Amino acid sequence: MTLPLKVATVQFEPTLFEKERNITRLLDLVAEAADAGAKLIVTPEMGTTGYCWFDRAEVAPFIETIPGPTTERFAALAQQQDCYIVIGMPEVDAATGLYYNSAVLIGPEGVVGTHRKTHPYISEPKWSAPGDLGHQVFDTPIGRIALLICMDIHFVETARLVALGGADIICHISNWLAERTPAPYWISRAVENGCYLIESNRWGLERGVQFSGGSCVIEPDGTLAAVIDGGDGVALAEIDLERARARQMFGEPVFEQRRPELYMELPTSTYAWNPLDFFGLYGHRPLPPGRQSRVAVAQFTPSADIAANLAQIEALASEARRSEGAEMVVFPERALTGFDLPNAQPVNGPATARLQTLASRLGIYLVVGLAEEAGGQLYNSALLLGPEGLIGTHRKLHLDAADGNWASAGDDWSVLDTQIGRIGLLIGHDASFPEAGRVLALRGCDLIACPAAIRGPFTGAHAGSKVAQSYPIPTGADPHHWHHFRARAGENNVFFAFANALDPARGYEGKSGVFGPDTFEFPRREAIIAEGTGVAVATVDTTNLDSRYPTNVVRRKDLVLMRQPHHYQPLISTR
Repeated sequence: MTLPLKVATVQFEPTLFEKERNITRLLDLVAEAADAGAKLIVTPEMGTTGYCWFDRAEVAPFIETIPGPTTERFAALAQQQDCYIVIGMPEVDAATGLYYNSAVLIGPEGVVGTHRKTHPYISEPKWSAPGDLGHQVFDTPIGRIALLICMDIHFVETARLVALGGADIICHISNWLAERTPAPYWISRAVENGCYLIESNRWGLERGVQFSGGSCVIEPDGTLAAVIDGGDGVALAEIDLERARARQMFGEPVFEQRRPELYMELPTSTYAWNPLDFFGLYGHRPLPPGRQSRVAVAQFTPSADIAANLAQIEALASEARRSEGAEMVVFPERALTGFDLPNAQPVNGPATARLQTLASRLGIYLVVGLAEEAGGQLYNSALLLGPEGLIGTHRKLHLDAADGNWASAGDDWSVLDTQIGRIGLLIGHDASFPEAGRVLALRGCDLIACPAAIRGPFTGAHAGSKVAQSYPIPTGADPHHWHHFRARAGENNVFFAFANALDPARGYEGKSGVFGPDTFEFPRREAIIAEGTGVAVATVDTTNLDSRYPTNVVRRKDLVLMRQPHHYQPLISTR
């Protein structure tokens, strides 16, 4: 059994052109944390110099090597206090002369390791090169530590790489902006990888850019162990590394349940070219024409009575169509057959015929979960039906504990073209795996439909911030500040229709929603069912506003385009 480890996050506002002042102030804040007993202390991205540099010439007087004078000063403090410190600084490679945005882990023995930011934000190419050191995990006497820098964590692959490499703690240093903090992405990366995340973000205004603070320590279940709202300061927390080493998400051993043989597309880039040209190459499966559609999720409690479930499906689909103009309704996992066995149905059985009749009568698409019987095998499946009949079936690929005693796993992804757009299907626990949403995005999906029965917790509230933010970023209280499946939508630039079961006796709390493809868009394009049985409807827009190149983010997929897939090969390792 490991002893609790005291850690600290430092929040700080550096000042451009005042490197000595910045370093002196950071040393004081780190010493304050060390005096309070912290053995791992994390400071912000580019904290020694400030961030918003015009070009290489402007930052050049403040660049240095690693190791170098700045790291030596922090190493002396680390030796004196017997602690580990993470600092952010601009680095020059002595051999090439290239500049990097770097994070350095420093211990009593000196520099332990360096991470060079691998996924540049919009500003970095003005002066720095993309990082070339990969995604390392550093073994130390206090635990296995990984470093990521700001934009890196937008990409599901980076945190997954270091978690697969054995990281207990991800130290994420940032100059985060454009949304309230602690940012949902930070929380999701901790949760989906079952590890601790220490977030050090700067605050304040620099060259007209407002940074948002919110530095924090996040536990493997998404709980905030410590947080700073605004201003310079230190926050301390005790962490238990055994929790990270269990590698669980929502109580499931997700690393044991990964299916890397299905992730072979992750080291590729399907958005290096105009997606309208790429997906139409050789005339094979061009993207469907763009349009605006109304898509709904429905939330209810499936029972053991198939007839009663069909009646509920019909009532909710009719309500969504009549009241909200919905053209698609996504229902929960096993909505047709309920959670009690044996209730499995064949895809071509009478229950499916009832659903086909309903879809035809309402002129609507339906996505409905069921326990499927096929050839003596049982599957946790979902059907996509439309006015034209059964369009496709998806069999759950990642089985959770509730599936393991009855279901066989599916063996392929389901990507289906409809009038609404290109639709990918995931079922519940499938969506817990960041690799799943990414594969569907790489295949050009506009919308991921996800019938689910997930216990969570996968949402978290925000009490409101006292820190001024630029309009239209909200600062008031928000009961759904973090919703893990909103993050799934934004990180893949897809619409995500998450229809979760409502069955509190079994631990299913609903919180279904339709989420938009840009998490930094306010007000958000989304609709959430806060509680109870019902439907939520949002507009799904797949239009291309430019006839030659898509300007709509769901078709352009900025975050998919900016991936660095040459780093991702370990994600497909089956060893």
